[in-house]
Amino acid sequence: MQPTRRTLPQLLGDARRWFEEGLLAALEAGGAVPVSPTQAQLFAALDDQGTTVSELARRMGVTRQTAHQAVHGLVAAGLLEQTPDPASARQRLIRRTGEGERAHRQAGLILERLEEQLAERIGREQADALRAALEAPWGRPPVPRSA
Repeated sequence: MQPTRRTLPQLLGDARRWFEEGLLAALEAGGAVPVSPTQAQLFAALDDQGTTVSELARRMGVTRQTAHQAVHGLVAAGLLEQTPDPASARQRLIRRTGEGERAHRQAGLILERLEEQLAERIGREQADALRAALEAPWGRPPVPRSA
């Protein structure tokens, strides 16, 4: 019996988890505040000038409640802060604190090292081709064809 061929979304999910697990393990080993994969994803989705919880939820593909819970955990850890949104009196912007900026820079360096380790494992040419394929514009998702 032949194994079922895994779909590209499954493979991309595994690749994302590989990076997340490597990042979180390196942060923990370096003494950083422990964060969940959802919190790490939220942290990466933030704009430098701040982002609303609703926009973070949309970018992450999670509910507003899930994003809100992740924000509160990161605020409690001192990595994020909430500030008034100058564009809307009803909304607040989520921004990195000074400690959050330091952690963000540290995470960027770790991810660069993980990319280098990946290139060592699968070959520089393969890693560069993977990056090029993922950076290429894919366009909008296709609309199902009528039968």
